[in-house]
Amino acid sequence: MSDLKARFADRIIDGKAFAEGLRARIGAAVGEIKVAHGLTPSLAVVLVGEDPASQVYVRNKGRAAEAAGIVAADHRLDATTSQDELLALVATLNDDPTVHGILVQLPLPDQIDPAAVIDAIDPAKDVDGFHVVNTGRLATGQMSGPNAALVPCTPLGCRMMLEDRLGDLSGLEAVVLGRSNIVGKPMAQLLTQASCTVTVAHSRTRDLAAVCRRADILVAAVGRPQMVQGDWIKPGAAVIDVGINRVPKPTDDDPDKMGLVGDVDFDAAIAVAGAITPVPGGVGPMTIACLLANTVTAACRQNGVEAPVW
Repeated sequence: MSDLKARFADRIIDGKAFAEGLRARIGAAVGEIKVAHGLTPSLAVVLVGEDPASQVYVRNKGRAAEAAGIVAADHRLDATTSQDELLALVATLNDDPTVHGILVQLPLPDQIDPAAVIDAIDPAKDVDGFHVVNTGRLATGQMSGPNAALVPCTPLGCRMMLEDRLGDLSGLEAVVLGRSNIVGKPMAQLLTQASCTVTVAHSRTRDLAAVCRRADILVAAVGRPQMVQGDWIKPGAAVIDVGINRVPKPTDDDPDKMGLVGDVDFDAAIAVAGAITPVPGGVGPMTIACLLANTVTAACRQNGVEAPVW
């Protein structure tokens, strides 16, 4: 552990530890559901092509699912697969009652329109939470009942960690830096539903540093290495760093060595923030854990079983 991390250890939000606890709760819930209802949640993961990072993600998701007692099935397709062929597979998975969650790993090859694929997934099985039906349900606050939204995994994990650290979020001023459909927009919706006062900021926001400095909660999701500086942060604020950026970190032994940093200058921020997620070990582990939670939730809803509250 670095000197700064040791000095400010109480300020670090340990996403890895939180995710381990969540996965343990998921595993216990899966065991109870199997005994009480004879139901084994299952997840189908579709990978098109041989992108190395995607292969790692898919492998990690499969291992985590199996460790939690969830059936995980990989469907690996050649990089030359046509859009029609992929859509046919999605249709088959939609119609299979033993498949409760469907995840098509992004990015997809150039010949395939990702929006068309996402739109083809049954919203009830859309464990990524990207289908327009789920985004609409999230936007309108439809968060309970059999037709509730399935929420994108990364922002769901962020909200869980914030509520664990801060408790009731109502009345807090939150700034979400980034407006993507995957993180920024759903994160803003979740914080709004938690009764925060929410600002969505981006590259064209005037005096961006001053806007960020107002935040009791700052969520950085822009994909720009160490963009958020220490003086952008309100003293005592909670900082959630969603960014994962690979940058050169040369050493004497390895001048070509690469490392991971977030969208926040961690060393500068940790001295100011009241709580902060590190990169790696912060948001990343929560994304996979929330994917498993969504899979269990989807399985329960499809079979008339009361879903756990995570």
